[in-house]
Amino acid sequence: MLEVNNLVVSYGQSEALHGISFSAGRNETVAIMGRNGMGKTTLFKSLIGILELKGGDIRVDGRDISADESFRRVAKGIAYVPQGRMIFPALTVEENIETGMTHTASKQVPEEIYALFPVLWDMRRRKGGNLSGGQQQQLAIARALVTNPKVLLLDEPTEGIQPSIIKDIAKALNEIRKMREITIVVSEQVLSFAMDVADRLFVIEGGRLVHETPRAETDVAHIKKFLSV
Repeated sequence: MLEVNNLVVSYGQSEALHGISFSAGRNETVAIMGRNGMGKTTLFKSLIGILELKGGDIRVDGRDISADESFRRVAKGIAYVPQGRMIFPALTVEENIETGMTHTASKQVPEEIYALFPVLWDMRRRKGGNLSGGQQQQLAIARALVTNPKVLLLDEPTEGIQPSIIKDIAKALNEIRKMREITIVVSEQVLSFAMDVADRLFVIEGGRLVHETPRAETDVAHIKKFLSV
């Protein structure tokens, strides 16, 4: 469903991603693990089109999206939940979700979204800025899901969130995948979360993918070495 081939991204003269390649199948969740500054967010911004590619290509469901602007990538089936959530604090929860529905046939928030995230139903009239970090993360995921993506990108979804809510988010992601059979790519530093949601784990270091393992064969101690400062 998602094919990333030999991706090269630079900031000015400095190359940040050095030929990254990976794929993720339909109904598969892939985790990109790594410490801060190793290239996770750069990778995700290049996948959604915020950062321009210097080389390589990206395909969603067989279609090349490498040269497309971000909004065209969304139309072709890719959705992005950025690091820090980036919800609209002055809009209500319901209005925040509706901002993701500009290209959908229905303008009403689907019931399944509120079923996945009951707290959003309870707080649908509340301003987004009044939600906790964990609630805002659920809101950001809900907003991405109403675009009906084939591929959902989540950049550091557990950052600054309490452990009980991290468990809720992991449960919701597994439920989403089961319901919609979508592909999920998550960047993460919390190994326990990645092990709860991912079928395969990659490690990124210095702008390169240096390790890949199926969840069942993951050497937790080995991955932790990459994550420790």
